[in-house]
Amino acid sequence: MDLLLWITIGFIIIGFVVLTSMKKGMESKVAFIKENMEDEENSSKSKSVICWIWSTTAWGIVSIFLVVWCFRNHFG
Repeated sequence: MDLLLWITIGFIIIGFVVLTSMKKGMESKVAFIKENMEDEENSSKSKSVICWIWSTTAWGIVSIFLVVWCFRNHFG
């Protein structure tokens, strides 16, 4: 197994662990935002939730790119 495959597997596993560990905190922030619509603290909490969504999306796109790149190198 070459280095690219190990990087891909490590990136996917570590990213999955980090995202699932942060999921509970994001759920509580969303619940707080829903309950307190007029609160000024919602701005910072909503920014962190949006940042988490963007980082999750970026992690997914990079993971897909790495998997495709691995298959191209091994079978192409």
